[in-house]
Amino acid sequence: MGLGFGYTSLAGALGILFGTIFVAFHASQGPELGLPQMIQSRAQFGYRGVAVVLVGTLFTFIGFNVADSVLVSRGLDGILGWNETAVTWVAAAIAVAIAVYGHDWLHRIFRACFWVCLPLYTVLTVAIIAGRIPATHPAAGEFTWVAFIAQFAASAAYNITYAPSVSDYSRYLPRNTRPSHIIAAVFIGASSAAIWLISLGAWLATRLGASDGLVVLHDAGDALFRGFGVVMALASVTALVATMGLNAYSGMLTVVTGLNSLFDVRPTPRLRIISILAVAAAWIAVTFAITANAIALLFATLTIMLYLLVPWTSVNLVDYFFVRRGRYAITDLFKPDGIYGAWGSRGLTAYALGFCATLPFFVLPDVYTGPAARALGGVDVGWLVGLIVAGGAYWLLCRSLDVTGESAAVRASERALQE
Repeated sequence: MGLGFGYTSLAGALGILFGTIFVAFHASQGPELGLPQMIQSRAQFGYRGVAVVLVGTLFTFIGFNVADSVLVSRGLDGILGWNETAVTWVAAAIAVAIAVYGHDWLHRIFRACFWVCLPLYTVLTVAIIAGRIPATHPAAGEFTWVAFIAQFAASAAYNITYAPSVSDYSRYLPRNTRPSHIIAAVFIGASSAAIWLISLGAWLATRLGASDGLVVLHDAGDALFRGFGVVMALASVTALVATMGLNAYSGMLTVVTGLNSLFDVRPTPRLRIISILAVAAAWIAVTFAITANAIALLFATLTIMLYLLVPWTSVNLVDYFFVRRGRYAITDLFKPDGIYGAWGSRGLTAYALGFCATLPFFVLPDVYTGPAARALGGVDVGWLVGLIVAGGAYWLLCRSLDVTGESAAVRASERALQE
């Protein structure tokens, strides 16, 4: 969009720091409640009503896997000439296998990816700083608020999209883990890595004219010494495919939660596998139908994710930290006739108000720009409007909520869990 390296990196860093705040606070819910994130959201949206926001959550996981599939298949075609269709199928098969084996294998694979990728990206970064990789494009860039805010929003969206699933994993920590430690660990880990790689990507885009992430990693690596580019690209592909497995696993939890909420089905191993295969079929079908380049696709996907997720994250965090203050009747989250009801009118109303408030501010390049966004010169602040409106509306609607009256149900639930 025309920004130079400095402003791109700054906007990316600020966006990541902003988005990671929400992820870190969602992560703190996991050990306390021991629940997947969207099960806990039944307290705000109701036992069945949570299915409404699950649609946006599922879009997130499928959307990321579509973008990752395009990045992998077109990148490997550009580097090694591998057939895009074959790469898409193989990557999907590996991701499905990772998701089927589940939580423990995800941890093992990501630990391995970390120790493989960390030295490679460190070497590349040091080489760029030392001037060992010559720039082929001029350093100048033109600052515009439209581009700066777009970069900020995309970066914020990148980490906010972890919010629906982060407690799916933190819930396995001991219940007495201090929330401040979880918040700090997630915030530092999730923000530092993303800021580093966004800055690296900004340099590759502005100084090497990159339009494909994997291809430019290959070219930059080979500029350092021959063969290093292929290693960089293949290591990055491994991490991307592992991330696809992560999204497939979290997508499965979303589907199973939705089915259980609407039809009272039991979450069996067979249902898990069928759900993973259904999620895979969806992202493969969309991948083959996509004609946009990977970067444009990723930007559009991140923008839509932000519009869908921000009202939910605002409602969820306001409820957890300001309304119910972490006190929930866990057993009632699994009953449509429990204290949270089948349809949570307060949460659903606040979510609808937050999302509708974003509509005039929508900025989807080459698709739609809302009237308010046009009046602002194309600057995208819709996600911020949705965040404020949804959270504020939920807080006001909950002023009539009898939280004290829920205490008896909370105590009864705690006794039942202890027994």
